[in-house]
Amino acid sequence: MIFQDRREAGRVLAAGVVAKLHDLTDAIVLGIPRGGVPVAFEVARELNLPLDIFIVRKLGVPGQEELAMGAIASGGIVVTNQSTIRELEISPEAFEVVAKREKLEIERREHVYRDGSPPITIKGQTVILIDDGLATGATMLAAVCALRPRARKVIAAVPVAAESTCTKLHREMDLTIFTTTPQPFFAVAMFYRDFVQTTDEEVRTLLLQARNRQELPMA
Repeated sequence: MIFQDRREAGRVLAAGVVAKLHDLTDAIVLGIPRGGVPVAFEVARELNLPLDIFIVRKLGVPGQEELAMGAIASGGIVVTNQSTIRELEISPEAFEVVAKREKLEIERREHVYRDGSPPITIKGQTVILIDDGLATGATMLAAVCALRPRARKVIAAVPVAAESTCTKLHREMDLTIFTTTPQPFFAVAMFYRDFVQTTDEEVRTLLLQARNRQELPMA
C-alpha cells in the first residue's frame, strides 16, 4: 500500500483503530513529532479524541551520535541503554551532559508546538501513540517505556512498519495496529508519494486546530 501523504495515511489508520479498539473511553491520541503529528491529527479527528504530542529524543553517544545510549521523553523521563553504557564505559557525568542538552531541546519544542497551552494530563488513560512509520522502532519503544507508568494502556498505531519491528513491539505494547507491514522494507519514505518533511509550524497549527475542535460544543 502506498499513501498519498501523511494525512491520507491517518485517515486509513483511523479505520484500523476503530476495528481493533472498540472501547475508546478515556482514550487520547499522542503524535510523535514531527512526522507523526499529521497522521495523529487525522486519527484524532476521525475518532473525536483529544490530540497532543509526545516528544522523544535519542541520547547519542558522545562522538558517535547515531549510536543511542538511551532516550529522553516529554516530562524529562529518561530511558537508558545499559549494555551500550557499560560496553563503552560512558561515565554518569557524560551521560548527564547529553541528557540535559536534549531535555532543553524537548522543552523548546514543546513551547513552540503548544504555543503556551499546557500538555494533556496522562493519568490512567488509554494512550494511542502514533508515528508516520517505523523502521527500527527505537523511538516508539522509548516512548512506551516513558508512558507505561502513567497510562492504563499504551497502543502503537502506525500506517507502515517493518515486519521485524512489529514482532518486537508486540511484546512491549498492550496492542499494536499497523495498516501495512510490507516486505521488503527499506525506508518509511518508500510508502508515501509525498513525504516532505513536516515543519514546526505545521505541528503547531495542527495542535491548535485540534484544541479548537475539542473546545467546540457538541451538537
